[in-house]
Amino acid sequence: MNSLFPIAAASLLLFAACNNAPEAPKANATDAQAVTTPAAGKTYTVDVAQSSVGWIGTKPTGKHNGTFMIKDGNLMATDNAVTGGQFTIDMASIKALDQDAEGNTKLAGHLSSPDFFEVAKYPTSTFQITEVKPGIAGLTDVDSNLLKGATHTVTGNFTMKGVTKSITFPAKVTMNPTEVMADANFNIDRTQWGLIYGNDKGLGDKFINPMVNLNIHLVGKG
Repeated sequence: MNSLFPIAAASLLLFAACNNAPEAPKANATDAQAVTTPAAGKTYTVDVAQSSVGWIGTKPTGKHNGTFMIKDGNLMATDNAVTGGQFTIDMASIKALDQDAEGNTKLAGHLSSPDFFEVAKYPTSTFQITEVKPGIAGLTDVDSNLLKGATHTVTGNFTMKGVTKSITFPAKVTMNPTEVMADANFNIDRTQWGLIYGNDKGLGDKFINPMVNLNIHLVGKG
């Protein structure tokens, strides 16, 4: 009888792990912030072919992952430091990548429906930078360690499904006279943007974790 305990314990740990979003800083959502015009500087146009937004959603029985395409965007810099910018996500471009072709198409269709992103009504989401600070002051050691090489703390207004919230997260930013590259990996609580489908733990295996992981990669050309 005792020999069964380690197996049962391992099963419970696996169940819990599958129900958690990937380890990443949580970008808590607060009221939208005022956007100020950065001082005159250089504008880098986001190269949409080299830029992307990845996503991971989890549930008790596993997880799904996929991508969105970036529609357009720019990053602004003054004195070799990013001071502002914005980008637009094409919500209709959502793809699921972890199943066969039929399963991926079905999942992307459901995510595009009114249950989730309601793409027909809200075809785009946007992120507009309100502040960029060098370093990762104010973030915990755990947060900072989860993005290797984080160099800055970025705050901005994220608009999704008609709701705008301010979020803050660590980012790795590198730049030279012709290119800016920015990477970020963080979790958001989708319910703060009104995406509440499947958010009841009473659903058991059909429960969908409210925490969603976003992995952003931006390349700006100037």
